[in-house]
Amino acid sequence: MTTRIGGVSPPPFGELNLGYSTADLRDNVIENERRTAQALGVDTEAIRWVYQVHGNEVRHAESLPVNAPLGGTEIQADAIVSRTPGLVCGVKIADCMPVLLAARDGSVVAAAHAGWRGLASGVVENTLRTMGVTGERVTAWLGPCIGPKAFEVGEDVRAAFVSQDSDAAAHFYALPKLPNSDTVPSPPKFLCDLAAIARQRLAALGVAEVVSSDACTYSEPERFFSHRRDRTTGRMAAFVWIE
Repeated sequence: MTTRIGGVSPPPFGELNLGYSTADLRDNVIENERRTAQALGVDTEAIRWVYQVHGNEVRHAESLPVNAPLGGTEIQADAIVSRTPGLVCGVKIADCMPVLLAARDGSVVAAAHAGWRGLASGVVENTLRTMGVTGERVTAWLGPCIGPKAFEVGEDVRAAFVSQDSDAAAHFYALPKLPNSDTVPSPPKFLCDLAAIARQRLAALGVAEVVSSDACTYSEPERFFSHRRDRTTGRMAAFVWIE
């Protein structure tokens, strides 16, 4: 996974912005992508992207166009699965969590973009199903995302998870209500542990081997982009492939 360090983009996208959807100059993003591919030791043309929409659609890397680099693609999805050596699955993030999955026998890998909407709608479950292997055969890596001390959400987010699994309530921490001068009660707010929810859902799928970075994108501005913190910012990326 990349950080924000080592690219050519000026503030507020400094430095290694990989987001073509941002207002950064396209040539900057292309150069940042070139540097990233060089650091990974792969050809830029080997990287496959999708246009991420915070959903649960999964695409096969083999069906996606060559990057080239053409600034990504209009093919909408939030996860990519590959069975072909040399095809690199990439997802972009700036607070959402990258989830990388690999069959331990090296036969198939996947990258998922998992914000709260994607997790709640089943992007991890759909990705594992598309991989065609059981959870017991898979290793998972959870990358940096907005951490449990920074990710403030409303009751709608909590309900989206608890309605599917009551045990998810353990990963939401109610915040004290603020004093309100009028008679309208303030809506409840919670801190959400996104990584813990992902681990819970992976465990339900039989994935026992899970490694988590535990890094918080929001609280480390020198290393990470964070949309929640800065609003106008760049994008990082996480990659997985079969050599």
